[in-house]
Amino acid sequence: MNKTHSGRNISAWLFLLSTLIFPTFAMAADGNHMLTVAGIRLEFILFAATLLGVALFHNYTMWVSIAGLTAVVASKYLFLDDFSLAQHILGGEGHEGEWRVLLNLLGLLFGFAILAKHFEESELPKILPKYLPDDWKGGFVLLIMIFVISAFLDNIAAAMIGGAIAFVVFNKRVHIGYLAAIVAASNAGGSGSVVGDTTTTLMWIDGVNPLNVVHAYIAAGTALVLFGVIASIQQDKYQRIIKDAPLGIVVEWKKLGVVGLILISAILTNYFFDFPAMGVWIAIIISALVVKTPWSELKNALGGTVFLMGLVTCASLMPVDELPKASWLTTFFLGFVSAVFDNIPLTKLCLEQGGYDWGVLAYAVGFGGSMLWFGSSAGVALSNMYPEARSAVTWVRQGWHVAASYIIGFFVLLALSGWAPHAPHKASQNNLVKQETVAKPNA
Repeated sequence: MNKTHSGRNISAWLFLLSTLIFPTFAMAADGNHMLTVAGIRLEFILFAATLLGVALFHNYTMWVSIAGLTAVVASKYLFLDDFSLAQHILGGEGHEGEWRVLLNLLGLLFGFAILAKHFEESELPKILPKYLPDDWKGGFVLLIMIFVISAFLDNIAAAMIGGAIAFVVFNKRVHIGYLAAIVAASNAGGSGSVVGDTTTTLMWIDGVNPLNVVHAYIAAGTALVLFGVIASIQQDKYQRIIKDAPLGIVVEWKKLGVVGLILISAILTNYFFDFPAMGVWIAIIISALVVKTPWSELKNALGGTVFLMGLVTCASLMPVDELPKASWLTTFFLGFVSAVFDNIPLTKLCLEQGGYDWGVLAYAVGFGGSMLWFGSSAGVALSNMYPEARSAVTWVRQGWHVAASYIIGFFVLLALSGWAPHAPHKASQNNLVKQETVAKPNA
């Protein structure tokens, strides 16, 4: 209760500060232009302040996210006459809007909270120690499992399943460095598959050949070995895997069947409709007729879900209008950018710009978000299960091996596969064809 009141107080103070400052800014505004401070647009400053608030007040992240989103939206309305939040979300004038991404994310976060509980109640995690090695290699095998699962399923599900297993096999004591490795394994596993991560799915929808992202696994596999071994040793020293499964454990096959149904439905609707959340909820509703559904998990996941929705919406409002020329160096730094800014709008921008090696980009924006707990949907989803992970400082300090593995994996990929940029994508190609068509008659 005290945390709730404190969070509301933080949010209220931030909102009050905004209402006092923004009118002064608005009076100084010049037409339909966003205010800049030292050449930096106000939205970026507010978003950076929000991320700083998340790092400093990690126990009140939901309220910080709400306050940050409110401030960014207010700045848009104050300085930009043509801004419309409804149009930004719902789309219009050739712009699809963010509704699909946000609704899909909302459904997955709530749905996978229920999936994770079904998996826990199936009792299967309790007998897994019987099949995992007793020492640090048991943790490493678990990370490999998460990597493989994420290759054909959304990385959020892979992280939640891995988190649920770790909760049991490590007797509820999971090292932050290992939590970072769970997120990294789920993001790495999805980086080379067009059904394993939202960013690669976006590439696929936009016309990128699925085979053009597969070589991301060169970097992802390298990174998995590096951070996987280090994190597993960290976890083994912190809490060794349980050697023997408790006696008398009986697997609830109906619960396990529900988990399988949810996963299969998510894969099918992701493949056919680019909307895995729809399949998740169809399966949950159907299964509710057969087994008891843990609806209380929706309440438990509410805080983290609201936080992520606010942060992702805030990131989508950033005016990322242009990037430096596509190159391996630009792509390398985009990995660090994706740990702070949402990688979905970054990927969209790269697709519009063209000229990238899609496999290298997929690894950078997909795996790069693992370097901070709020840098990817998988990290935020896992933090619902492990609230102690919501400290950026602790995540970076104890999960340092993730950033180191990203760098090493990136350069191993360049050394083995090279930088092979594809032609400018879609719009740019169409414009080039039109220009050539017009130029020929004049020749």
